[in-house]
Amino acid sequence: EMASPLLLLLLLILASAQGGLIFNLDNGELCLQSAQCKSSCCHRTSGLSLARCANQAAENQECSPKSIYGVYYKCPCENGLTCEADKSIVGSITNTNYGICQDPGRSSK
Repeated sequence: EMASPLLLLLLLILASAQGGLIFNLDNGELCLQSAQCKSSCCHRTSGLSLARCANQAAENQECSPKSIYGVYYKCPCENGLTCEADKSIVGSITNTNYGICQDPGRSSK
C-alpha cells in the first residue's frame, strides 16, 4: 500500500528543513509546522507574526479545518469535535475558512 502523497510531502519538507526540525514542542514555543507541537497546532495570529505551538480549539471555539500548510490562524478542534466550516477552495487557499468546533454526537436542535 502506498503512503499518502500528503505524508510524502510532509517528509520532504521535514528533510529539506535546514538542521532538521525539533519535535515535541510545548505551547508557546516557536514552530514551523504543527507536526512539531505536542498539541498538533502551530498557530500564528497574523501573516507577519511568528508561529507558536498552541492548544487545539475546544467546543464552541473558532477553528480551522485541518490544513495542508501545517500552520494555522485558528487551531483545529480537539479530538472528537468537528470544525463546521466553509470548505470552499478560496477559503482553503487563503486559510480563512474558519468554523466553530461542534460535537457531532450532540443533536443540533
